[in-house]
Amino acid sequence: MIDDEYLLAALRIAAGHDPVPAHVSAAARDTFALRLAQADTAAPAESVATRDTRNADGPRLVRFATQDFSFDLEVTIGDGLIDLAGRVTPHPGDGATIDIRTPHLTVSRDLPSTGQFAATGLPPGWFSVVCHRPGFTPVATRWVRIRP
Repeated sequence: MIDDEYLLAALRIAAGHDPVPAHVSAAARDTFALRLAQADTAAPAESVATRDTRNADGPRLVRFATQDFSFDLEVTIGDGLIDLAGRVTPHPGDGATIDIRTPHLTVSRDLPSTGQFAATGLPPGWFSVVCHRPGFTPVATRWVRIRP
């Protein structure tokens, strides 16, 4: 049986008399601003080479892949901060750059011929890595949450 207070609250929401709190609306706008509408998305993928090497004290190894690229990321947590090292394979070409994104900051790196990149001292939370290639759409990993 439905509780009367629950029913009344649902009716108020449906009638538009229970506005969304301002901080929720602001968070939704901030999140929407982070989207890359025309980017290809790299989905999580299993890596045979790193599957059995994880342990509670060592770095976390994560792979994201599309048909054309893979992102291998190594996440190390120390003193409450995140160090992120990675590699894009195969190399996407001259002039490629990498953005390591959080909801509050973006760290950009030129991508050397090795395809390797790193950023240290990042705050814990949500991350996405984006590869920008001249003349092509960007390729972005899904957002992943990293906690200490």
